[in-house]
Amino acid sequence: MSLANGRTYLAIPGPSVVPDAVLRAMHRASPNIYEGELPDMMPGLTADLKRVACTDGHVAIYISNGHGAWEAALANTVGIGEKVLVLSTGHFAQSWSRIAEARGLEVDVLEFGNGGPIDPSRVEDALRADSTHAYKAVLAVHVDTSSSNRNKFAPLRQILDDLGHPALLLADCIASMGCDRFEMDAWGVDVALTGSQKGLMCPPGLGFVFFNDKAAEARRRLKHVSMYWDWTNRSEPEAFYQYFSGTAPTHHLYGLRTALDMIHAEGMEAIWARHATLAQAIWAAVEHWGQGGPLRLNISDRAHRSHAVTALSIGKPHGTALRRWCADQAGVTLGIGLGMGTADDPKSDGYFRFGHMGHVNAHMILGLLGVVEAGLAALDIPHRAAGVAEAAKVISGV
Repeated sequence: MSLANGRTYLAIPGPSVVPDAVLRAMHRASPNIYEGELPDMMPGLTADLKRVACTDGHVAIYISNGHGAWEAALANTVGIGEKVLVLSTGHFAQSWSRIAEARGLEVDVLEFGNGGPIDPSRVEDALRADSTHAYKAVLAVHVDTSSSNRNKFAPLRQILDDLGHPALLLADCIASMGCDRFEMDAWGVDVALTGSQKGLMCPPGLGFVFFNDKAAEARRRLKHVSMYWDWTNRSEPEAFYQYFSGTAPTHHLYGLRTALDMIHAEGMEAIWARHATLAQAIWAAVEHWGQGGPLRLNISDRAHRSHAVTALSIGKPHGTALRRWCADQAGVTLGIGLGMGTADDPKSDGYFRFGHMGHVNAHMILGLLGVVEAGLAALDIPHRAAGVAEAAKVISGV
């Protein structure tokens, strides 16, 4: 017998749960793309996107996933043969560096491992050594979806300013925007990017690149940018088709409009607080369970943990066994341990992840944790019982 029949819960770190209201907004006949409701709603939609990123700058929308947004950000800021510095704290910074290399850029990677944040002193040393200002951009991930590490950007901006280094500061916010606090303008980020499928609560398929005037000037100095990736027309369109270099992602836009309405009805401060509290409930349960067994949070310092995704180690083969039990017996899908494998565990069987981003609330998180606790018991994985009760204390204390 399985208890998984009924409405399942996708607790992976993206794509996240899509609200019913967003799905209803998308469930319609194809609209006119030349005039009427859809073109008319675009100025307000882009303004509300920028409110999520906390910027007065510009935004370009792409029919793409996060990998496309990575490429768009680089295509508009760094020329072929030029140099970038990548600050790596997990799988996705490494992936972004490979995108840069494939574009013909020269890439230096500062590796900080996947268990903690960027070390500002090492960044300062690398930039100070770049006396000719060869680095045109510094790339970093705000929240790495694989390691659940969260980095700070204001200190990176301070280093660049103190050294008088002209490199642009680029931030991957795919896992964090709309979940963890991110303030593009206040933190001095020149380019930020995200996708539709996580904190923005929509299906995958849209990529967003936010940029300020300094980054726009960098684009103007480049001689060649492919028509599709060029953000110039997308961010200042004369006609609707210029937003997308062709046919618009019509139904995604209707879904996004509804998602943005939900986001701003709640308010960004409230959203950040909700995600922080639910993350702390998860941490309380995991830290309790771990006192009697092998389960551990990947990031030891709470100050550097994401509020949107949590990476955990439990030892081989418990990670895979627990994920399968939760899915098969309880209808809850946990995330795989992406990019967390070692030489003796290349498939990351000893790791798994919780996604708690976007359209999540207390009963969803407590239900997730209850299923995991049941799975730990069913599989005889050593743990200290009653971790869910610890999570409930966090929830009840709000």
